[in-house]
Amino acid sequence: MPVLQIDVVPLGTDEPSISSFISEACKIVEEKGLKYQVNPMSTIIEGNQEEIFEVARKMHEMPLNMGASRVITSITIDERLDKNMDMEKMVEVVAEDLEEVP
Repeated sequence: MPVLQIDVVPLGTDEPSISSFISEACKIVEEKGLKYQVNPMSTIIEGNQEEIFEVARKMHEMPLNMGASRVITSITIDERLDKNMDMEKMVEVVAEDLEEVP
């Protein structure tokens, strides 16, 4: 299943804090019923291509609808066809690799 990493940066706002924008972005993902994780620098979303692109578009438009005069959005998509992967499995594989390092 595709995993999308998105970083939405609102510009031209009244204050430097972006937590209200992050909260609104999470609501967009929750309304779609997709699995997601917020980290300090971005949000990771899991879903089929149609769903994640629709959510990414809404997340990009949201700061403009909230009064930002500009928005910069970066997206990275990871999709494998050779085996089933999800967010948890991707992290689990790395953690297992780290345990094997002397």
